[in-house]
Amino acid sequence: MNRLILIKYGELTTKKGNRKLFINTLYNNILEKLNGLDVIIHKDISRMYIEYDSSLEDIILKKLNQVFGIHAYSIAYKTETNLESINNTIKEVLEKYLENNQEYTFKVETKRSDKKFFMDSMECNHKFGGFILKNFSNLKVDVHNPDVLVHVEIRFDYSYIYINEYKGIGGYPVGTLGRGALMLSGGIDSPVAGYLAIKRGIKLDLVYFEAIPHTSIEARNKVIELAKKLAIFGGSMRLIVVPFTKLQENIYKYVDGNYPITIMRRMMYRIMEKLSLKFKDLAIINGESVGQVASQTLTSMNVINSVTHLPVIRPVACFDKLEIIDIAKKIDTYDISILPFEDCCTVFVPKHPVINPSIERCIEMEKSFDYESLINEIMNNLLIIKIDEHFEENKYSDVL
Repeated sequence: MNRLILIKYGELTTKKGNRKLFINTLYNNILEKLNGLDVIIHKDISRMYIEYDSSLEDIILKKLNQVFGIHAYSIAYKTETNLESINNTIKEVLEKYLENNQEYTFKVETKRSDKKFFMDSMECNHKFGGFILKNFSNLKVDVHNPDVLVHVEIRFDYSYIYINEYKGIGGYPVGTLGRGALMLSGGIDSPVAGYLAIKRGIKLDLVYFEAIPHTSIEARNKVIELAKKLAIFGGSMRLIVVPFTKLQENIYKYVDGNYPITIMRRMMYRIMEKLSLKFKDLAIINGESVGQVASQTLTSMNVINSVTHLPVIRPVACFDKLEIIDIAKKIDTYDISILPFEDCCTVFVPKHPVINPSIERCIEMEKSFDYESLINEIMNNLLIIKIDEHFEENKYSDVL
């Protein structure tokens, strides 16, 4: 039997005129993910098929579970589209799958893409079901809750038989919805926000605001480790390290005691807009959750947002902390995020940060220092690191 992996697209089928773009992007993403493995990938408008060496099956399936745009996949068996070949393949697959002398219930589901085939789907179900009953005395029909669901897909050139179907991680192929810039801190929330943005097909640039010596090189390395986890799902990406020390020190020197966080976030958004223009990102993405801290009240968000014209996407805005932690554990970022190395958002937190800031007061306080010159200096001193899931932190260098 010709064994292969059959991939179903799921949500991509809603894209109509853009469907070809989504399928081609998914194809390229899978090709990149399986780079170095001995595979051949075929695609059509409804399915994708991977031919592979059976010794690679476990590693391929693990990698497919990290590719957005896959609705489901199965280990399938390819056969000629005629009744005898299909029946013989069904028999071989069931003999391989079933344990001897154990009783099972089963159901046949046929999908007939080739409308020229001489039976319709319902007739196929009865025909193949009758063949199974004749050849397997330990099988009985149960159309509602079967132990074994036998899938038969009748296509134009070949037909495919499979039993188990595994759920993919869904979403859209990375890169189909443009680029976005993620504000990546060392906390729990922003990596989860990045993961959810990647799931919607957004290719990420990662932006880390660094304030050495108030933050440490360990804090940067922590962010690099988080970036590597996101790269498992989003492919290679830029990590842009923003030298924020001078600007942050000026904020705490010239801004009233309960406003520094608000002003700091406004400065960050100004920088994010400049970075987005430089790197052609279409949106700012962050890990803000409504009401979680002072800068994440609706009033604060409104005042902070006012300095940028870009859309600000907050994927975890309406999640509670436990929901965010559950996703962080699932994507293996939680244990990294709780390492005790502070980022620039936590080192200078005032005792009573304002929760309902005045935009007029923010503008007045910002006049007290030349933040535009400081931002221009920052833009001329960025550290840019290319990250992928195999990145080794001791080998990176400045790439401007």
